[in-house]
Amino acid sequence: MSLPAYERLRLPGHAAPQAGLTVTPDAPPGTPGRSRLTRPDPPRTAPRSAALRLTGAEQDCGRARDFVRSTLGEWSLDHCSADALAVVTELAANAVLHAVPDPWPPTRARGDAGIWLRLSLRRPAHLVCAVTDPSDHPPVYPHTTDPLDEHGRGLRIIDALAQHWGWTRRRPMGKTVWAMLPTDDLA
Repeated sequence: MSLPAYERLRLPGHAAPQAGLTVTPDAPPGTPGRSRLTRPDPPRTAPRSAALRLTGAEQDCGRARDFVRSTLGEWSLDHCSADALAVVTELAANAVLHAVPDPWPPTRARGDAGIWLRLSLRRPAHLVCAVTDPSDHPPVYPHTTDPLDEHGRGLRIIDALAQHWGWTRRRPMGKTVWAMLPTDDLA
């Protein structure tokens, strides 16, 4: 009686198992446990996601920019920093200005606004910049006709720089506004 081809790979004295497969040595020869083939664990890589909690203070946009510079430098994505900085600044500013309720009384600090900035590397070709805030109101894409308006350009800037952008409602409350940027070094 002949053994199937994969059984012959595990017999003593035969060639080594196929590349990428290992034999579990947890049982003596001839037992079912010895005949199992398993894949080795994939090599661990550095995490490609980083988050920063924002408080809702005016200084948060500066903190967010510092965080983006530092994180992209660690990920060797300095060539993406100009677009990522512009997108994150707009996302953070929108969250701080529009999604965090004003404190009452007005002299009280905003404290913990529940805003999170997250940078994620999705596949090697895309950087996702996302800001989560406590507001249920969707982002409003302004339809302004005056190019010199002081406000209302944030989502237009994001739309111009990102390959894709959108928002996702969070449960029980809140939303995440995200933008996907290419990481290809075109220079």
